[in-house]
Amino acid sequence: MKRYRLNPKEPRQLTPAEARRLDDMRIDYSDIPPLGDEFFTKATQAWPPTKQQLTIRLDADVLRWLKTHGRGYQTRINRILRAAMESQGPPRSRSAPVPKKNTRHEAAHRKPA
Repeated sequence: MKRYRLNPKEPRQLTPAEARRLDDMRIDYSDIPPLGDEFFTKATQAWPPTKQQLTIRLDADVLRWLKTHGRGYQTRINRILRAAMESQGPPRSRSAPVPKKNTRHEAAHRKPA
């Protein structure tokens, strides 16, 4: 059996038989939905978005978990936050007030009913 070591900078040449087989293959596009205007609107947006430097405080165990997965823990944080953001849908308008949660301070000073 012949083994190949792939080098992306120097890809191996296809044999004539491999090239013919690829040329004869038809690509089935039937399962790809048509692209609408929304796709092309988003496609013109710059990617990746610009990064903004900030300082955050994380629980020690959370940071340790992120770092145990190897280099790039800040990128990992960004991906986790982006996935959470995108799963929430469009942001709410700032004009509509967000109901406040009861805080410990308010609960401590509230008289029993």
